[in-house]
Amino acid sequence: MRDFLIDTNIWSYWFDQGREPQHSNVMKRVHELKQTCEGKQATFRVWISAITWGEIEHGYQALKGQAQTLEVKFRQFMQDISPAVLAVDRHVAQEYGRIKALCFDRFGPQKEKKSKRLRLNQLIDPISGRELGIDDNDLWVVAQAVTRNMTLVSDDKLRRIREVVGDSLDIENWAAESIS
Repeated sequence: MRDFLIDTNIWSYWFDQGREPQHSNVMKRVHELKQTCEGKQATFRVWISAITWGEIEHGYQALKGQAQTLEVKFRQFMQDISPAVLAVDRHVAQEYGRIKALCFDRFGPQKEKKSKRLRLNQLIDPISGRELGIDDNDLWVVAQAVTRNMTLVSDDKLRRIREVVGDSLDIENWAAESIS
């Protein structure tokens, strides 16, 4: 069984019992996975990307103590689950660069794709993920999942990234009623 790289929105649904039906759907999938592994040699492990951890930290820091009780509860929740933290290394960085270049070739501004010189200028003034219709953090997390052959678990559509990555990305949405 593959390991699962859990995206920010799924961690949020898993933790937040008030977000029905997403919370129930995530819990149902976790329970199914545990049952599948019970009494068998199959195991699964959940991971959190360092990028995802940063997004969560940003959320709590942006609230400036307004959600301190929630933050303490979330940290306990994460300690109980004990996910492995997946760092960014040079292999992930190479995959990120490859995927972003594919996104640029497919979705970047037409005038800038025509000239190699303009493309080189992008190294100084890069095209942002927003201009490509993608989220750069999603690109990093996808690069991690592809590099490590993990199943990415996300409630994001990732339509453009999926178009360029193709079958090398295994993705599930545990928040949906049925697994996608």
